[in-house]
Amino acid sequence: MFENNADIEHKKTILLKAIGKVVYQQRKLLKKGINKFSFEYDIGNGLLSRLENGTSDTKITTLWKLANAFNMTFAEFACLIEKELPADFNFYDD
Repeated sequence: MFENNADIEHKKTILLKAIGKVVYQQRKLLKKGINKFSFEYDIGNGLLSRLENGTSDTKITTLWKLANAFNMTFAEFACLIEKELPADFNFYDD
């Protein structure tokens, strides 16, 4: 079933906030400031800031770079994000 635009935008916000939380937590585990991290891994600090705040929808290549920067596979990174989402999270309800 198709969801209305408000529902999709709400779910997108939930997903982006989950991504942001994981990115922030993982960067802090590395004990790196946003400027140093963004420089070392070639991710703009403005983009990184927006990601951590859950306000930027980014490319899969950036997420992959982040996973590698955190010394994990993309699948491991995605699992961390999934754990931050509600158990029944789905863009389209059946």
